[in-house]
Amino acid sequence: MKHLSILIPTYNDVCVTLVQTLQQQASALDLTYEILVADDGSKDKQAVVANRAINQLPHCRLLEQPQNVGRAAIRNFLAQQAQHEWLLFIDSDMVVCRNDFLRQYAETSSRQLVVDGGVVIHGVTHDNLRATYEEAAEQQHTADKRQQKPYQHIHTANLLVNRAVLLQHPFDERFRYYGYEDVLLGKQFCAAGIAISHIDNPMSFEVFETNAQFLSKTEEGLRTLHQFRDELQGYSSLLALSGRLRAVAPLVRLWHRLNKKWERRLLTSSHPNLLVFNLYRLGYFMSL
Repeated sequence: MKHLSILIPTYNDVCVTLVQTLQQQASALDLTYEILVADDGSKDKQAVVANRAINQLPHCRLLEQPQNVGRAAIRNFLAQQAQHEWLLFIDSDMVVCRNDFLRQYAETSSRQLVVDGGVVIHGVTHDNLRATYEEAAEQQHTADKRQQKPYQHIHTANLLVNRAVLLQHPFDERFRYYGYEDVLLGKQFCAAGIAISHIDNPMSFEVFETNAQFLSKTEEGLRTLHQFRDELQGYSSLLALSGRLRAVAPLVRLWHRLNKKWERRLLTSSHPNLLVFNLYRLGYFMSL
């Protein structure tokens, strides 16, 4: 792989350090590259102004969108703007944790049209719900585990894909809000018979939102899952569980109605509990 477009969608997030690190690694390789950052109509104007420093870096551009178009559409926009054969999608809150991160991708065989590098978790504090949740799930996201169900475990936080493949099978732009646009992309690749390779070349996730912010984001993702539940059958463990519990759905909804206030208080406190979090997710989803 000699021609790479690194694509970073961002919203209310300053990602100059991330771009600087990627640019330094790319410039050290025998690689024709560009780094495109697309701001999806951020409301935080200070973040937008700070990110304009990206335009001063070699082969890097900040593309400012006047309004928010959503998680899927902004990624399709980046793919359309890209000039090179290979696209590397990276989330703007990721951190490069390996000095050979881009080298690993540069040495990827061109026969592999989609490659997921994975994510590792650093900087966990157990008063943070997101950090605790991600740490508990980390062992299920090793390359070997992901390869067992390759289409269910792709993530746009760190995804290499051939540009022609992505343009032929773009992100579904009905997915405007948080969650599952990458899951449906995996389903599209499966239907098209496009193989996915999962490798150990992670980005690091180490900047976590507050407990209240993560709970709100979780609820948004559950509403997305409910909206697209028919299309996501077989690609969500929560959908499968709610199906098995259909006979007792009234009891689950009653539990949620009676207990959601104290569950929220616990989950947004400095002592969040993953069992309560999973009960809350199930109750919230089955109450939609």
